[in-house]
Amino acid sequence: MLAAMATGSPYAPGYRPRIADHELKERLAAAGAVVIEGPRVCGKTTTARQAAASEVLMDADPAVRPTMAVDPRLLLDGAAPRLIDEWQTEPGIWNFVRRAVDDRPGLGHFILTGSAVPPDDITRHTGAGRMSRLRLRPMSLFELGRATGQASLKRILAGDSAPAVVVQDPHLEELARLICVGGWPGHFRRRSDDAALLANRDYLDEVRRVDIRRVDGIGRDPERVGRFLRTLARNTATSASLATMARDAGGADDALAAETARSYLIALERLMVVEQQPPWAPHLRSRSRLRQAPKRHFTDPSLAAAALGAGPANLMKDIPWFGLLFESLVVRDLRVYAQAMAARVYHYRDNTGLEVDAIVEAGPGRWAAFEVKMGQGRIEEAAATLLRFANRVDTARMGPPAALAVITGGGYGYQRPDGVGVIPLRALGP
Repeated sequence: MLAAMATGSPYAPGYRPRIADHELKERLAAAGAVVIEGPRVCGKTTTARQAAASEVLMDADPAVRPTMAVDPRLLLDGAAPRLIDEWQTEPGIWNFVRRAVDDRPGLGHFILTGSAVPPDDITRHTGAGRMSRLRLRPMSLFELGRATGQASLKRILAGDSAPAVVVQDPHLEELARLICVGGWPGHFRRRSDDAALLANRDYLDEVRRVDIRRVDGIGRDPERVGRFLRTLARNTATSASLATMARDAGGADDALAAETARSYLIALERLMVVEQQPPWAPHLRSRSRLRQAPKRHFTDPSLAAAALGAGPANLMKDIPWFGLLFESLVVRDLRVYAQAMAARVYHYRDNTGLEVDAIVEAGPGRWAAFEVKMGQGRIEEAAATLLRFANRVDTARMGPPAALAVITGGGYGYQRPDGVGVIPLRALGP
């Protein structure tokens, strides 16, 4: 799909097409305004500019503040779609956009971008059909040109078998590098991996010192926020309780209250630095009780590495943590691909200890389950888990799984005799 988008190019020179480009066009054709939300530097402005005909930079143009004081409607004048970049820095513009959408005929008038979710009272009066929201995340391996896309998630959800593919098995060092550098578009301009790793650490430093205070006006101690970020990094891709993380972040001499930890987590989620992977709640044949705790991931696993000052060499010395970051990488890519088909990514865990790393649900009766294993040596174990899980789901009510598959770090992709697919991550695509 991206290759087709890249040829003939409606896009600016040097722009790397995103899976979300098509979604943005669809949403502009269906609503008066599209709100692109995502973490800082994930490419929101650049992506919006591919569709916008004019723009105003709310956080950078010195004329914005005096204009807001006199007549905010002047900021909306310009060819449509008009980009209102970092709109949340002047949240009062929201209602003027809403009214302009009501007053103007047709659709696709505005694109708003934002790096933080403002309080609900600012955006509660949207009105059906006025605003459409698009979540943008860091780039997937497919968008980065590091995955072939031969194993299409869309086709897998349609019931296709895992394709027979061979993906060069990357050295663990290369996999560690992909995790630590991350999917940030700006890294294409950086000359070295070291520069990218430094940029990721600076990103989190800005989050703990500036962004987390600005998101809701609450003053927070940057040192304590930094400790909480390190705790989240150690517990990435797990269902660790907030109480456990509060104890870990507080340390022996400076306990962190659970409510304080909760406020940190909410602020980080509003900054879209951290994202929950909610539990899946299917109808079961058995009497197993479902666990309701979400898993938590940084929006890109590179931020987990940056929180602990880790580079590829550090991951190589801590294989269990490396495995959790690999799972987080897979979840990042699954989320990007799933969103393109209006699907969501969940996880499963019950009281018997049965866990499945990722469930992609694409509507009633359309779901697939995935186990994530970095190496080839645990495919048998993962396949057995998937088959045991599928046997517990009440398929009369949930529908049969479109696929059960193990996502690995590399090697061969194929369909096993028991029906479980094996998919190298670098073959996975939208």
